[in-house]
Amino acid sequence: MEPTTIFWLILITIWLLFIWDFYMGWRQYRVHRDNVKRPDHVSEIITEEEYNKARAYKLDKHLYGFVTHTWSHLQTNAVLLLGLLPFFWSISGNISEKIYGKSEIFQSIVFASLTSIIETLIGIPFELFDTFVIEEKHGFNKQTLGFFIKDHIKKVVVSLVIMTPIVAGSKRSAHSNAYMYGFWKNKRIVLFDTLLSEEMRDEVKKLIEAEKAEKAKDQKPEEETINKEATEKKSEEENTKEHKKLGMNDDEVVAVLGHELGHWKLWHTVSNLIISEANLLFLLYIFAYFYRQKSLYLAFGFNTQPTLIGLVIVFQMITAPYNELVSFLATIMSRKMEFAADRFSAELGYAKLLCSALVKLGKDNLSLPIDDPLYSMVHHSHPPIPERMAAMKKYI
Repeated sequence: MEPTTIFWLILITIWLLFIWDFYMGWRQYRVHRDNVKRPDHVSEIITEEEYNKARAYKLDKHLYGFVTHTWSHLQTNAVLLLGLLPFFWSISGNISEKIYGKSEIFQSIVFASLTSIIETLIGIPFELFDTFVIEEKHGFNKQTLGFFIKDHIKKVVVSLVIMTPIVAGSKRSAHSNAYMYGFWKNKRIVLFDTLLSEEMRDEVKKLIEAEKAEKAKDQKPEEETINKEATEKKSEEENTKEHKKLGMNDDEVVAVLGHELGHWKLWHTVSNLIISEANLLFLLYIFAYFYRQKSLYLAFGFNTQPTLIGLVIVFQMITAPYNELVSFLATIMSRKMEFAADRFSAELGYAKLLCSALVKLGKDNLSLPIDDPLYSMVHHSHPPIPERMAAMKKYI
């Protein structure tokens, strides 16, 4: 196939995927925009006031998502149409030759570092707006500007060290709740403090402070300095306006534990690992085939065949339709697993408590319990709360 044909086929595919994603987002936005008043079928799980708060939050996030999604798409188009990939590759080669000499490996390191820094700088204004305008407005922001800046500096440094363009960073979402990991005798269930009620969080803090006071008696001066700095850093995160959370009582936390144990008992973690490894193996097979095709590199303006560029082209562009399909199938499988884990907890006698826990989680995260059916099916790895509660009604 001619390089020009390959280029335009990939560009058209990128546009089709963008239009599909934008259409899906618009369907969900339209549902949230048009349902000004709380629907009667969700009156049991959310009050009118809570509904209005959740709706306002979702509408803000929708509009923000439209802007960032469109910007990202236009940025991708600019990179491809203006030939910025070979341009930055050439610059990286010049830098590499001056510092180290001619080396594809070192040139790849420079290229990854350069593009990582540029992407970070471009993304910071959007992240600032999301964190300090939207999340702050709705009470979810737990960061100060100083912590935000230091956190991003750390991300860039770590990115440059391990040579990956995306680094998770140290920020924990205010929406995190629980997850399970590990196998066999090394299984762990992690419960975030977002699950707990205000009273329980206060009790936990008192226990931690008491433990720190005991340790401080035998602490060395340098250790005190380190701990003081850590405490100041933590206070920077917490000394912000926070959305008032309901939290759970002990029995509801046990119900959530029953759900997480269901994932373990039903082998969901192992199944996901096997599927992920099989998918990775298939993607590597695809890469092994395509990265040798000279016409693929010519399509994007490269006269040579750098391995790193092959990775970018294959994994970000060639496999984009496949990744969309796999993501959809994974969502369907995840929803089935969530229903199964709910059923496991319900059969242990925690159906009513799990329902009340889900309601509280939804309120704490300002979840809006109305969705476009198609959007929910494609994007929600966890079924909507009304559907999960309806499935557990027969156990109550």
